[in-house]
Amino acid sequence: MTATTTATRGTGSSKMVFPDGFVWGAATAAYQIEGAVAEDGRGPSIWDTFSEVPGNVADGHTGGFACDHYHRYAEDVRLMAGLGLAAYRFSVAWPRILPAGAGQVNAAGLDFYDRLVDELLAHGITPYPTLYHWDLPQALEDAGGWAVRDTAARFADFAAVVHERLGDRVGTWTTLNEPWVAAFLGYCSGVHAPGRRDPAAAFRAAHHLLLGHGLAARALRAAGAAEVALTLNLAPVVQTDDGHEEAARVDALMNRQFLDPALRGRYPEEVLEIAARHGGLDHIRDGDLAVIHQPIDLLGINYYNPSFVSAAPGEPANPAFPGTEGVRFEPPTGPTTAMDWPIEPSGLETLLVRLSRDYPEVGLLVTENGAAFDDRLTGDVDGDVAKDRVHDDDRIGYLDGHLRAAHAAISAGADLRGYLVWSLLDNFEWAYGYHKRFGIVYIDFETQRRVPKDSALWYRDVIKRNGLMGE
Repeated sequence: MTATTTATRGTGSSKMVFPDGFVWGAATAAYQIEGAVAEDGRGPSIWDTFSEVPGNVADGHTGGFACDHYHRYAEDVRLMAGLGLAAYRFSVAWPRILPAGAGQVNAAGLDFYDRLVDELLAHGITPYPTLYHWDLPQALEDAGGWAVRDTAARFADFAAVVHERLGDRVGTWTTLNEPWVAAFLGYCSGVHAPGRRDPAAAFRAAHHLLLGHGLAARALRAAGAAEVALTLNLAPVVQTDDGHEEAARVDALMNRQFLDPALRGRYPEEVLEIAARHGGLDHIRDGDLAVIHQPIDLLGINYYNPSFVSAAPGEPANPAFPGTEGVRFEPPTGPTTAMDWPIEPSGLETLLVRLSRDYPEVGLLVTENGAAFDDRLTGDVDGDVAKDRVHDDDRIGYLDGHLRAAHAAISAGADLRGYLVWSLLDNFEWAYGYHKRFGIVYIDFETQRRVPKDSALWYRDVIKRNGLMGE
């Protein structure tokens, strides 16, 4: 793929053009937008349970209602079509399909995704389902969750059930979203569901998530899936002092712990050494890595910011990174989002170029990139008509900078196939509840009114011209 920069005749400006066929879209996740958690036979997930515990989620918020997408999906698809989206990445709620995690299939749950896929296709939008975006059925967590091996097998069963219903209309299937988050924020630091604080369980969960990916990928291929993908949250790790060992160790734990088994069939030695100190390695059995190392067509990249680290003798390990004793995770020093995450578009270029260099056999897709800001509705007047608007110039600047970085990466040889903004809608932002707004469409959570933000209109124009204006 080649990106080009062309002069616009007579204007003195230029246009940064993305390759023909570049996929433009947006992404969401089931628990964050669907609501309807107790309707039509859906069983409880770990996020239902976790968010009901006082103190786990800001102001006691839950995903019980969220954006009511379960009932308003047709309206949301019309919004997507109006913005010119070519692709929509959504997740399939495991407890809607298999309320107990295994066994009896809930036909009503499959019916919902059947309707959603048909609605997308009727509007010319390609569905990109993700099979696991953190909403493990509570029944499986009660049996040990991702820390036990059987969950990986149950996930492959779930993948097969969903493919059987949707596989005639869906070409690209993503197995997992961000297994690092599910394992280490869910089972180690405990700030995500299921809220456990057990480093040994976290390393077991990470392995079983990867095993589940491999088993599901194999099941999808056997059923005739055209493309299989895996989505990881990845970040350059930058050392701010003169050393390098600390950055290499964090990179192994954050990035290569998942990249190398999936794409190389082996774990980094640093990860094995740390895992061995936190509960041993008996969960890794002969043949597991061969199962995990299934050919995939696309690597989904969720990029938000780099991590900055330095050597700090005596520093305790970060709660989400067992094995990082002596490493300081540096706070941001420049502009940040409402999540207090540094805004570093160049990190996306660095990451994409590295991935295409180190893992050239797989195509790349940015499956999440976006930012939370403190958005506010304003009552603008257009002629004699009062019209609600959201002027989110900060988000436009964020997206523009990251798309320029993506364009530069393609020009440098990265095999980037598309870009999906996070997120289509303001939503339930996990432990932050409804306080952090990532959407390009504003949601009034009291009335469920949808208002496209200025960033949505800007993104519509980017899609229309397949590129960015100006240098």
